[in-house]
Amino acid sequence: MSNKICLEDIVKDSGVRFGTSGARGLVSDMTDRVCWAYTTAFLQEVIPGAKRISLGHDLRPSSPQIIQACAAAIQARGLDVVYAGALPTPALAYYALQEQIPAIMITGSHIPFDRNGIKFYTDEGEISKEHEIAITQAVVPDAGTYSSATDLIPVTASLDMYRERYRKFFPKNFLSGKRIGVYEHSSVARDFLMELLKQFGAEVVSLGRTNNFVPIDTEAVSEEDQVLGQKWAAAHRLDALLSTDGDADRPLIGDEAGRWLRGDVIGLLCARYLNAHTVVTPVSSTTAIERCDAFTHVMRTKIGSPYVISAMQTALIAERSGVVGFEANGGFLVGNNFERNGCKLEPLPTRDAVLPMLALLALAREQGVPLSRLSASLPQRFTASDRIKEFPTERSQAMIANLASSRQNVLTVLGDACGNVVSQDETDGLRLTFTSGQIIHLRPSGNAPELRCYAETDSEVQAKELVKMTLERVRIAGEI
Repeated sequence: MSNKICLEDIVKDSGVRFGTSGARGLVSDMTDRVCWAYTTAFLQEVIPGAKRISLGHDLRPSSPQIIQACAAAIQARGLDVVYAGALPTPALAYYALQEQIPAIMITGSHIPFDRNGIKFYTDEGEISKEHEIAITQAVVPDAGTYSSATDLIPVTASLDMYRERYRKFFPKNFLSGKRIGVYEHSSVARDFLMELLKQFGAEVVSLGRTNNFVPIDTEAVSEEDQVLGQKWAAAHRLDALLSTDGDADRPLIGDEAGRWLRGDVIGLLCARYLNAHTVVTPVSSTTAIERCDAFTHVMRTKIGSPYVISAMQTALIAERSGVVGFEANGGFLVGNNFERNGCKLEPLPTRDAVLPMLALLALAREQGVPLSRLSASLPQRFTASDRIKEFPTERSQAMIANLASSRQNVLTVLGDACGNVVSQDETDGLRLTFTSGQIIHLRPSGNAPELRCYAETDSEVQAKELVKMTLERVRIAGEI
C-alpha cells in the first residue's frame, strides 16, 4: 500500500484533525503532503463530480504555501482551480454558492499564527460532520508530488458579488455623517471593509494596521484591545468601532465609547433587524434570546458552525420561515431569503461578520440612538468568557467529567458563591445553572489546547468576575 495514503494515518501522525470549524493543526504539521491528502480526500469522498474548485485564504504567513498544496491536489485530478486570492471566508462561501461550485478556504480564523486550517465547502455550503468522517476515513492515491508549480492569478468576481450582497440590501448612504473606526490589524477584510463603509457614506478612520498576524478572538477580547478600543473612540470621536477576526467571519463591534459588544448580543440584535422567526444558536449564547420573546422558535446546539448549520437545515426542512443562526462569537448565518423595505437578502449559511455590522449600524440609525442604546430594550443578562491557554484537551475533559459526576465536586472546585446547582446541561461540555441565576459553562476548545469558560449573570462586572474566579479555581484544581 506504499502508493496509497490513509487519512487516519495522516491524522495520527500529524495531529491535524477536524475541530469545530475545519481541519486544523500546527503549521509545522500541516506539510504539503498532509494538506494535499486532506484536499484529495475531500475531492474523492465529498464532491466526486465537481469540475471547478474555488480557493481562497487569509493573511497568515503560512496560508500561501498551503494553497499551493491544495491547488496541486485539485490539478492532479484534472479539475480547474478558481483562485480567489486573499479574501474573507464568507466572501468565498457566497461566491461558491452563487456559482454552484465547491470551495476550499485556508484559514485558522482567530487561533495563533503558528496554527492554520482548511475549511471545505460543497456547492451548497459548509461540509457536514458526516462529510468530515468520510474524509478522515478515506484512502487516496499517492501522487508523490504535493505542491503546485503553477502561478495562481486571483479573480475579483468573488469580492464583487459579496459587496453587491450588502449594497442592494442596505439603504444608500445610510452611514452618511457617521465617523467609524476600523481596527484593521491583520484581518483579511480590512481593505474591503474600509471601502464598503465609505460607499455607504461613512467617514472612516484606519486604526492598528499591521503586517504581523494578530489572533483576534471575538469571544475573548484581550484587555489590551479593550483599552485600545476606548482610547481610539475618545481620540477620534467615533460613532462606532469595527473589526473582525483573521478571516472575517466573526465581527468585533465597538460602540461610541469603544466598548466591545458581546457576540451573542450582536447576533440577537441582527436577528431582530431582519425580523427573523427562528433562531439557531449554541448553548453558550445568552438566555436573553428566549427572554426577549422576539422569536417564534429558538433552537440550541453544540458549539461550532456545523452544528448550527445542521439545526438550521432541520428548520428549513420543516418549512420554517425567517431562519437565522449565530454563535457567541457574533458570526451570523442566514438560511432563507429575507426582505426589508423592499430590498432582498440572499441566504448565506456560513458565519459572516459584515452583515451584523451593517445591521446594527442601520438599526441605530432607524431608532435614532447610539450603538450603546440598542441593547437597552433587551433583558439585562450579561455574558463573559475567557480561556486557559495551553491546557491539554484530555485534562479539560477529565476536569469536566469530574464536575459533572458530583454536585459535591462542583462545590469543592468552584465553592458556594453561586449557591446550589439547580440544573446541568452536557450538550457541549458542562453548563451549570445555580440558584442565584448565575450560569457557568466549561468546555474544551475544539481548535486548540485551551479550556474555555463562559458565564452569565445579571451584572456585566459580576459576569467577568465569575469567569475569572472559575478559571482560577479550575487552574488550581488541575494542578493538584
